[in-house]
Amino acid sequence: MDYQHIGVTVLWLFLYGYIIIGAIDFGAGFFAFHAKLTKQDHIINNLISRYLNPVWEVTNVFFVFFFVGIVGFFPDSAYYFGSTLLIPGSVALILLTIRGSFYAFENYGQEGKLSWLFLYGATGLLIPASLSTILTIAEGGFIKEDKHGVHLEWLDLLLSPYAWAVVFLAIVSVLYISSGFLTYYANKAKDNEAYKLLRQWFLIWAIPMIIICQFVFLSLRQHNETHFNNAITHFWWLFGLSTTFFIIAVTLIYLRRAHGLAFIMMLLQFGTAFFGYGISKMPYILYPYIDINKAVVNEQMALMLVIVFILGLLLLVPSLILLLRLFIFDADYVKGKK
Repeated sequence: MDYQHIGVTVLWLFLYGYIIIGAIDFGAGFFAFHAKLTKQDHIINNLISRYLNPVWEVTNVFFVFFFVGIVGFFPDSAYYFGSTLLIPGSVALILLTIRGSFYAFENYGQEGKLSWLFLYGATGLLIPASLSTILTIAEGGFIKEDKHGVHLEWLDLLLSPYAWAVVFLAIVSVLYISSGFLTYYANKAKDNEAYKLLRQWFLIWAIPMIIICQFVFLSLRQHNETHFNNAITHFWWLFGLSTTFFIIAVTLIYLRRAHGLAFIMMLLQFGTAFFGYGISKMPYILYPYIDINKAVVNEQMALMLVIVFILGLLLLVPSLILLLRLFIFDADYVKGKK
């Protein structure tokens, strides 16, 4: 394995970390607003706040590492993605700013208002929806290059079944992952009322989760048949494992057993599917413009970037684990005693 493949693997780990941690955060915001709207906030919002307070500031670190790394390893990505993602990226940045403002008002204000909770919940779904366009555009077919530069074909993007399937997958995944983790968290806190409500939400969102995955595969076949054939021919076993982990996770939660193991199964479910998607897409980052075998920086720079990002991963993951042990999974903190 050469430097570019090692680099892509490390960056894919950063993106996977952001998807999981970000999904829990984004989904928690939506559930907090929904609970407030349905007068159930007294049941779960304290639990959600105990999770969000220690971790919300580190969520975007994984995201920053990924994009800095992509531009560092593959400079052409700055040209192609920078030109085409100006509007979606600006929208995502505005939504992230609104979300950050909520945290400030929530921490220093006297009482959270419904309008702020609405913005918090809405951005929890709109941010992953806007960011999902990156993966959609990377499949190719939406970018045109001519003598005037690179252009995003907006009409093709808006009318694409694959683009909408990915958007809905991002939203459903956020709600599924977040409800799964919060169910485990409520069980660990021995908060029976919150547990019953969150478990119900998890089981509800599990059904759309498996359905939308099928739509994504079917629409991928129509949009990029080469990628689809590579996925089902050479990496079908990764997607088979993902389905198996999904069944185990849902079964354990349904039977009210081994909630920690159920969440691990969810992590493996998304991990196998996410890496199956990424591996089957190789060697292209942006089809057909960015090939990792041709668009990488020089060998010496690639080596230095690999070292830096591996060290970053080795620093970030233990720090996150320490944060979880000190706060999120501390016996007294999880029960709201401190």
